[in-house]
Formats: sequence, structure tokens, C-alpha cells
Amino acid sequence: MSTRLFGEPVRRREDGRLLTGRGRYLDDLGAGALAVAFVRSPHAHARILDIDVSAALDVDGLVAVYTWEDLPERVGRPLPLLIPHPALTHGRTAHPLAREVVRHVGEPVVMVVAADRYLAEDACALIEVDYELREPVAGLEEAAHGERLVHEDVPGNVGAHLVQEVPAASGASAREAVAAAPHRLAFRLDIERSAGMPLEGRGVYARWDGTDLRVYSSTQTSTSVRMAVAAALGLPLPHVEVIAPDVGGGFGVKIVHPWPEEILVPWAAMLLGREIKWTEDRREHFVSSAHERGQVQHVEVGFDDEGRVLGLDVTILHDHGAYTPYGIIVPIVTSTQLLGPYRIGAYRVEFSSIYTNTVQVTPYRGAGRPQGVFCMERTMDKIARHLGRDRTEVRRVNLIEPHEFPYDQGMTFQDGRPLIYDSGDYPEMLRMVKELIGWDDFERRPGRGIGIGCYVEGTGVGPYEGGHVMVTSDGRVHVSTGLTSQGQGHETVFAQIAATELGVPIDRVSVVTGDTRRFGYAVGTFASRAAVMSGNAIALACRKVREKALRIAADALEADPADLELDGGLVRVAGTPSAGIPLSTVAVLANPLRYAFDDEAVKATQFAAPAAPDRPPVAEGDEPGLEGRDYYSPIRSTFAAGMHAAIVETDPLTAEVRIVRYAVVHDCGRLINPMIVEGQIHGGVAQGVAGALYERLVYDEDGQLVNASFMDFLMPYATEIPRVETAHLETPSPLNPLGIKGAGEAGVIPVSAVVASAVEDAEGIPIDRMPISPSELFDLRRRHPAT
Repeated sequence: MSTRLFGEPVRRREDGRLLTGRGRYLDDLGAGALAVAFVRSPHAHARILDIDVSAALDVDGLVAVYTWEDLPERVGRPLPLLIPHPALTHGRTAHPLAREVVRHVGEPVVMVVAADRYLAEDACALIEVDYELREPVAGLEEAAHGERLVHEDVPGNVGAHLVQEVPAASGASAREAVAAAPHRLAFRLDIERSAGMPLEGRGVYARWDGTDLRVYSSTQTSTSVRMAVAAALGLPLPHVEVIAPDVGGGFGVKIVHPWPEEILVPWAAMLLGREIKWTEDRREHFVSSAHERGQVQHVEVGFDDEGRVLGLDVTILHDHGAYTPYGIIVPIVTSTQLLGPYRIGAYRVEFSSIYTNTVQVTPYRGAGRPQGVFCMERTMDKIARHLGRDRTEVRRVNLIEPHEFPYDQGMTFQDGRPLIYDSGDYPEMLRMVKELIGWDDFERRPGRGIGIGCYVEGTGVGPYEGGHVMVTSDGRVHVSTGLTSQGQGHETVFAQIAATELGVPIDRVSVVTGDTRRFGYAVGTFASRAAVMSGNAIALACRKVREKALRIAADALEADPADLELDGGLVRVAGTPSAGIPLSTVAVLANPLRYAFDDEAVKATQFAAPAAPDRPPVAEGDEPGLEGRDYYSPIRSTFAAGMHAAIVETDPLTAEVRIVRYAVVHDCGRLINPMIVEGQIHGGVAQGVAGALYERLVYDEDGQLVNASFMDFLMPYATEIPRVETAHLETPSPLNPLGIKGAGEAGVIPVSAVVASAVEDAEGIPIDRMPISPSELFDLRRRHPAT
């Protein structure tokens, strides 16, 4: 079996277990635990006047009922604002249970603990909450007018306001460059609110033994949940363990830490001395987990006769819902990633992040990038239409050239670091996607159109991730890292890295993620960072193990370490396969023993071989065992890129949109596993198609989410998702040892822009709002006769 597996399409190792029902998800745990249910606000904005729990006390099996007033001060305080920012002048977070005021439908008000979930729900139904209704603010532009306030102490509902500007080479401002340009356009764009819908909702299971607290959470950030729980409950960190079992999808919604339930369930477990569990139902997910996407964008652009952008001025209204636990990462990403693969003459972006009486907004797969790409790619199409030029040619004249890398966009990215692109070949990528979709040979006819969208994605954001690698005396390699997995294939790709670095068969490598007992320091899985961060950390840890293995083997073989190589589970003299020893034996020799536990251990005991009398069994500065730990911390993000193209057909009667072909060219640096990358892209495109044509969350004027079920929230079936044709371009990143960039969010980012471009081409009607439904396209046909 080959041990050079980096870059090979190795089949996913975890799938057999997951597809045959042997996975262990949150609700598979804690069969005998007490169950939690919540009374959640039915109103978008109201003051709590009274809570009457007396009727619920007669429910057999009821264990406890808690309101905010029952919580100790440390538990009842507002949840953390995780990512502060100077521009977030009025950050606000919720209490674990509502205190005095509810600000969106679904906010938790009362927590009930009972013998099982059925009884807990029965008790919830008997609890009466008396509300004094307030007029809600549900619409983004309505909220921006500031006539009614979501938080009484937040003027104008503005949580944050930020301006970034990069002048032209001449020193002219963006607005000056737009005004002086030969051609100018001004327009408005809208992206509506949506949300991720993982197969498994959120969930928490906790048990307390009087000294140590163990928490299982369906989370993307087990180490962060651990620190948040320890801080909220006043526990020493070493006495808290948090484990992410198998997690059935995340997409960003499980990155918030802590959710109220991640504090309340462990607290109740400690208070009651019982195991306690809560699992989210689908209605709860709609009305109490996080949403994303909603923005209004006003664009002014100036350009020359070739379509070259001379000045770009964008103003964004961002809906962040009722609270800002994750700060303003989403609009920061939108405003910076909007630039895409282009060299813009002068750029000014201003955003206001606005409170509304709706569910809070935190990153959802793509995390602000789909909105930014929609803005820039619609701009490119409008320039092309204005000039009567091919849309790809307008893009071509604006692309950053390969020789210009690293390319400094002159802005500050979401990680507080400079927005500097590390590598890429955007012109070649454009050529490849045109060829893949057949752009130059496309035959236009009524109701048939072709579209394109380009993007750059910041990936691998810091601050760090770590990896631990241990070789045991049976020759097995055990890898652990702190971030979590929600289906990305980490068990496979991390094993590929370790197998390649240590020259062992992949079936001898095991991988553990998301368990703070195995690895206590980590940041989490989000922002297409797992492969870049943990992948490089594991590689660095493997190199420490490799160096030690060669040194120990060199002593045993009486050879120079420089002459040795690791391959096939053996350490051997290069060019002399017969001169070598198994890595398992090296692991034994690395751990001097007093006692023999098995036949292998005999080789490491104190009388197994003559001892050097002037050297200790474990050298000074060395440690027993064959293992290594290391961390990777980048100076800044890597920047993956891609270009998508699609052909669509629109029905002349029903206005339904059908995607006929879909093509993707993607660059994520060196590919660890091309098959897994393609799977990530295919899944992302499916989510992007959903966001372009089907999925939206609709609030009415009373702040009620009117489509909070799978009967009303449309998700595409496999029949609505086109076959995705892919091609890869590899421009290695110079920023990390493996030369890799992230890929997890890439597929979803440009899809709305691509579909809008293609539908506009098919219909001859401006498409400035997404998602677009058949009824909306039908209405557009009536209001805008085709040109």
C-alpha cells in the first residue's frame, strides 16, 4: 500500500460507519437523562409582566422549572459578545433566559426539566406568560429609520458603523474617481434572509460527578464551549470536558458559543446532580437558531470604455437581528471580499449593522461572501451591458495578474490582518471556466441564458490550531486535533497528511477531533480553515515525530539520520531496504521501560541491551515515547478563488428556472484529496442553488416568521440540483508548509450571482434581488418587457 497519499482521491474512511447507522450523534447519548424543553416567546417584541408556573407543577415527572430570576448572577448575565470590534459601538447579547423583555419570536423564557421530553413539553404548555406587547421592527429599512427601537439604549437601531476606503493611485477618493469616470452607473441590490438547515439540530447533554463536568454538544467549537461553560459556571478549566460527538452538519449555526442551552443544561445538571439533555426540534431551529444573508446594497461605479473599474462606492445595510453575539464578522467579510479577483481603481465601502426584532444573524456557509460576490458580479454584468461588451471580457480587463501576487487590497480583513492575496492565476481560471462551460460557443435563444461569477475567499483564518501525533508500540499512529468535524472528511484528510509525513499505511492511522480530553487548545471549524490550520499543525507535529524516529533508529542501526527514510511503516537506510527496523520498534525504543507488558515491551526494558553507563535512559531535554505536538499560527489568511458558470432555461409560461449545466473551476492551493474537495464543492453548489432559487425566511410586519417549517421553507431535492462539472487549478500558498488553502465554503459563494447573471441573460430583465422565485420572475416580465 502506498504511503504517499497527499493529493490522492482516497475514499472517505468515516462514511462506512456513518452510512450504516453506527454514528453516535448527540441524541444517541444519555438514554436515561432527564429532558429539557423551553417556553419560547410567541412575540417579536414584548415586556414580560408575569410568569405563572403553578399549573405545570402538577405534571407527573416534572423535576424543575427555571426563569431568569432563578438563575445565579454568573449564569444569568448576558451571554458573551464573542468578537468585539471598535466599530461595534452598541453590541448587545441575550440573557440565557429572557430578562424582562423578549426581542424576537423564539427567545427562551422558561426552562423545564422533566423525566422525558414529552412530559417537559406538557409542562411548558401549562405555563402562562403575561406579555405587554410592543410594536416590533421587522424590516431592515424600517429599522434603519430608527422610529422604533429594538433596544431602548441603541440610537437608530445601529449596532455598528464602519467605513473603509482605498484611494486611487493618483490619490483620488472613490467618490471622486466615480464622478470623474467616463461612464457611471448607480443601482440597488437586495439579498434576502436565509439560514442553514443541518440534518441534526443543536443539542447538549451534561453530567456532573461532584467534581468534574462533562458536556457533549453538537457544536463546531468544543474547546470554546469548554471555556465558555467554565467561565459561566465558575469551574476550573481542567474540571470541564466538552466533547463533540458525530455532528450532523453545522454550516455556521453551531459555531456560536455558548448558546443559552450550553450554559443552562450543564448548570441544571450540577444543581440537580442528574444527567440532563436537550435536543433542538425543527421549529426551534427556525425561530431560535441563527440566520444570515439579509442585506440591502447601494452601488455607484465609474469605469472607462474598456469596462475597467476606476471607482467603486458601496453602501450596505446589514440586518444582524436582535443580538450580535458573533460581532460584525459577516458585514466585514461582505465589504472586504466584495473586491473579488479584481484590481479596483479606488474603493469605498460603508456599512451599518442594524438591529431588528428577528432571530440573530451569525455566519452561515459563505459568511457574508455570497452577498459581496453578488454585488461585484452584478456590477460587472451591468458594466458589460452598458458598454455592449462580453461579460467575460469586462472581467478580464479588471483581473489581478499572476505576477502581481502577493496583492495588497489595502483593507483590513475579518481577522484584523491585512487583506493581502497570497497566490493565484485568475486569467487562467477565467479561460478554464469559459472552456468548461462552452462560453464562446453558447447558442442564445429566448429563455436560455448563460451566466458567470468570480470570487476570492479568505480561508484559514487564525489565530491557531494544534495537532498531536503519537506512535504506539503496535506501529499505529494516533492523531488528535481540537477542532471538530461535521461531515467534511477530516478523518480522511488528516490521516492522509499523517500517513504521508510518517510513511505509514493510512489504515494504521486514527484521527480524533473535537474532544477536549485529547486536545485542549483549539479555535474551531469555520471559515474554510480546518485543512489549512489543523492540517499544517498535524504535519508539523508529524515532522517532530519523524525527526525523533530517525534519531532513535540511527542509534539502533548505527547510521547517520540523514541517510534514513520512513516508508511502509519502516525506518530504513535509503537505497538499502534490508537495513531497517519497523516504526513500531522505534516507538518501543523511545520509551525505556522497567516492566515488560508484552513481547514488544521486552525490547525496551532495562536489561534488554547493554546500557550506556554515562547516559540516562531518557536524555536531557528529551521525553519518553514517540510523539509530537505542534501548532500552526498564520501571519494572515490564505485566499482561495474560483469561477463558476451556468446555463439556465426559463419556462415561458410558468417562469420556472432550470439549471441545465453548471461548471466550477476552483483553486484551493495544493489538493490533499481532490475527491473530497469536489464533494465540498458539489454540496456548496447545492446550497447555493437553494439560496438562489428556493430558500428564504419571510417575516411579516409583526415579526412573525411565516414559513418556519419544511412545509413552507422550500429546499431543493436532488432533482433540482444540476450535475456539477469541476476543474482544479493549483497555485500553492506560500504562507504555510503544505501550500494549501481552504475549500469548505467555496461552492456556495458565487451561485446567486451566477444564476442571476444567467437568468438576466435569458430574459433580458435586470435581476437585482435574490433569491428569485417563478412568481417574482413572472412579475418582472410584466413590469420590465424584455430588451
